[in-house]
Amino acid sequence: MVEIVPYRPCWPAEFQAIAGDLRRELGETAVRIDHIGSTSVPGLDAKDIIDVQITVAQFDGQLVECLLALGYTQPAGISRDHRPPTAVGPESDWEKMFFRHPAAQRPSNTHVRLAGRPNQRYALLFRDHLRAHPATAAAYAELKRRLAAHLADPARYPEVKDPAVDLIYFAAEAWAATVGWQPGPSDA
Repeated sequence: MVEIVPYRPCWPAEFQAIAGDLRRELGETAVRIDHIGSTSVPGLDAKDIIDVQITVAQFDGQLVECLLALGYTQPAGISRDHRPPTAVGPESDWEKMFFRHPAAQRPSNTHVRLAGRPNQRYALLFRDHLRAHPATAAAYAELKRRLAAHLADPARYPEVKDPAVDLIYFAAEAWAATVGWQPGPSDA
């Protein structure tokens, strides 16, 4: 079952605790560590799972070993992101590594993406657009609540939500061009 909960003001601090541990362990291997996803948008209802994006210069076995040693697990079958219908470029632009939280840590999903790839930019732009557009964030929250309440198969939640996310992303791209958006500094 997918459960959408009201925004919790503790989410940024919980992200900082997770990110601080990752920064200490990964050092310069992590080009950026960012709070992404719905829990990173003040006031946005979300699943109570902190999404973390680690940006790296290259995928590397040492990073995987480090995360596994910290207790993260790497589920099989998650190696790429949804590709928006207007995306150009190779399929490799949407590759990622995905990890679930250690048993002793609050629930989180950690996405490792390559610096400069479209999927790495997508997560940051989407977050910043929702932060700058509270009405869009509120409409997105309503969509998520309705999907969670009425979707017969919770495993299909991301698949059904992706086209709506793309619509917001297309608006975010137009906004980014208008305001000259660039990612701010890393969150950790």
